[in-house]
Amino acid sequence: MSLYSYFRISKPSAEKVPAERVDAEYKRLRSRTFWGVTSAYVLYYVCRMTLGVVKQPVIDGGVLTAGQLGIIGSAFYFIYAVGKFTNGFIADYCNIRRFMAWGLGISAAVNLLLGVLGLLHGPLGMGSVLTLVLFALLWGVNGWMQSMGAPPGTISLSRWFPLNRRGTMYSIFSSTPSFGKALTMIATGFIVAAAGWQWGFIAAAAAGVIGTVIALVFISDTPESKGLPTVQELAGEPLKTLDKKPTKELQKWVFRHPGIWVIAISSAFIYITQHAVSDWGVLFLQKQKAFSLESATQIIGISEAFGVAGTVLAGWLSDVVFRGNRVRPVVISGILTVFALAGFLFWGGGYWANIAFVAVFSMAFSVVFCVVAGLMALDFVPRKATGAALGIVGISSYAAAGLQSIVSGFLIEGNASDGVYDFGPVSIFWIVACFIAFVLPVIGWKYLRVKED
Repeated sequence: MSLYSYFRISKPSAEKVPAERVDAEYKRLRSRTFWGVTSAYVLYYVCRMTLGVVKQPVIDGGVLTAGQLGIIGSAFYFIYAVGKFTNGFIADYCNIRRFMAWGLGISAAVNLLLGVLGLLHGPLGMGSVLTLVLFALLWGVNGWMQSMGAPPGTISLSRWFPLNRRGTMYSIFSSTPSFGKALTMIATGFIVAAAGWQWGFIAAAAAGVIGTVIALVFISDTPESKGLPTVQELAGEPLKTLDKKPTKELQKWVFRHPGIWVIAISSAFIYITQHAVSDWGVLFLQKQKAFSLESATQIIGISEAFGVAGTVLAGWLSDVVFRGNRVRPVVISGILTVFALAGFLFWGGGYWANIAFVAVFSMAFSVVFCVVAGLMALDFVPRKATGAALGIVGISSYAAAGLQSIVSGFLIEGNASDGVYDFGPVSIFWIVACFIAFVLPVIGWKYLRVKED
């Protein structure tokens, strides 16, 4: 079997499910697939977020500097950006079960190798430059593997859910980053504090193996591959003119649509802000506010749980409270986000005060993220080009995240003296990005209106 044949979208099954069993079998497989991709993507994030937890012990151990860690983080984001774009287009043609499982399996292997290299760092007498090169290379490989997670997850919603359910299910699926970050910050933070930063990578590898097994066992590629009718037939949806066009033509249509570029640019600033807190929040709490590693990871980790609530609420707020208006929840949540982030960065406070600041930030920011980078795109993107839209938004988002990693790293390192850090300049950078993130889609709303056949 060739690589192309192995990964291509499944062909319709010759054996059809009997008519009396179609509805029950469809709902059973749809549920298994949804929770399979959701659980696997949570564990994708565990394999992605380890570097943000181990920065302080790595710096304190003299292994790497903040600037070097920023370069390593940027290697992930830049390669992830290209991978998100490429794999988004490719995934529209692929078997999502195999695609998602292989990405996570190799990501787990990379984390394991980084942990082993960390354990051997001292005995091998590795220099700073060699360590930087090896870690940047491996973390870059991890970036490509991680880009194989979101496209099949989002595409599964298009293949298995009718239009009137996709908003709600997307909101739930979009909460997976917050779940993954919370799990990483709390569990991995505990392991790193107890056993050393190397074991944080090894623990992430174990989580990735579990996620790979979940993907292989629970995810089904398409309803047709299981002997079921298409999701349009099952839901009784009329076939629109756009849906009748071939995938390649629809991908070109999405690429030319100005709305997708408004979302992509806005999402870029969203990711600058989001990954600033995820990547540097623990270090900020340790250096600026003198929290221990355990307390710092708990503050960031607990706050991520509120991000789950914000993401789940986003669809309900937009569809029910604001009756389909996407702009109002973005404006309200965006203002809350800016004020909460400013409070976190510029006001001292104790343990619970910082949890409150970052909790409000995570909840409000998750609404902005879900509505702008998810629901606004789903409003006009054809089902068969979901991956392409995700790829366009992804390359913009993660190129910006990579830029953030470099700029933040050197702003932090460049304003440090004798172990004392001044986070003022980088804090202004993060807040300005946060403001632009929610203002852009409001200004460009006219380009995001649904276009009829």
